[in-house]
Amino acid sequence: MIKEKISALANEKSQPSVTISLNTHRTHPDSTQDEILLKKLLREAEERVIGEFGKRDASELLEKIQTVADKIDVNYNLDSLHIFLSQETEEVIRLPWPARENEVHVGDRFSLRTMIKAYNRTQEYLVMLLSQGGVSLYVAINDSIIAEINNDDFPFTENSHFETESARRSDSNHLDNLIREFLNKVDKALVKVHNDTGFTCAVVCTEDNYSRLMQVADKPGAYLGYVNIDYNNTAPHYIAKQSWELVKEQQKQSRREAIGEMQEAVAHGKVLTDLQEIYQASIDGRGDLLIVHQDFSQSVVMIDQRTFDLVDDPTIPNSIDDITSTIAWEVISKKGRVIFTTQDEIKDLGEIVLKTRY
Repeated sequence: MIKEKISALANEKSQPSVTISLNTHRTHPDSTQDEILLKKLLREAEERVIGEFGKRDASELLEKIQTVADKIDVNYNLDSLHIFLSQETEEVIRLPWPARENEVHVGDRFSLRTMIKAYNRTQEYLVMLLSQGGVSLYVAINDSIIAEINNDDFPFTENSHFETESARRSDSNHLDNLIREFLNKVDKALVKVHNDTGFTCAVVCTEDNYSRLMQVADKPGAYLGYVNIDYNNTAPHYIAKQSWELVKEQQKQSRREAIGEMQEAVAHGKVLTDLQEIYQASIDGRGDLLIVHQDFSQSVVMIDQRTFDLVDDPTIPNSIDDITSTIAWEVISKKGRVIFTTQDEIKDLGEIVLKTRY
């Protein structure tokens, strides 16, 4: 859903376009601060639009700026709020990720930096609760369960491969084989869902059961890893939060690997560090991997479709507040990868770097 929203907003070009981003609070009474901050940012947006475009030419947009706060219930806020307003558009999006800062952007396009970061860090995946007493499978987005899988296989009610003859219950090898047979069936059922959805799976179980599962797995790559089961806390919301910690750590590892990939590409002459060259490569579809340090942004004024001048003041008429937002979407829309990172290793190359395809 986020990617579709980004695409719709990225493809709109309207002068002026207003983007307002602010960090918010999930609970009362902290959420009352959000209402005060929002009104302050809306006043700033109104003043900038009037100063740059005049009341008459931007009358429809100014009306939206003056009324949008009445449509936002701060009791439903997450970690950040993003408002996109133009003559044609009025979009309010809540995200479970913080904004870089509380800010107002005014230009001929919307600022999508935080949306792109959220898209890159939003993951849909499977969570399997695995025990010999039963197996349940869920679909999760980040730290929330959104559905349970109910099909011909899931949920497994219990391990049906148990020994009924008391004389054989002390045979540890025999019992181990029965457990492996059960896990083999679970694995085959999981792989079916993985193949249908493309989602990988975090498993909530004992270390011993996960080890055995990996030994019989037909497709080990279908699994993200495991987290230790707490038999006193197996409710879906609890296991989702456990699994999300595993997924977040793997996302961090992916970012570290991407930085390593970028550093290795330097020797092959495939890395651009000049902002103008990065922009041109991105619109030409040459961008394979873009890495931007979290603290970096740059305002520009476009000279033509391919070149720009750097400016220090984002309120200058016809300026783009942050060109990295435009570059990032150009890379993503042309099947490239984008990473925003706080890791300073990338600064050895620059605060924004692009690995090209050719």
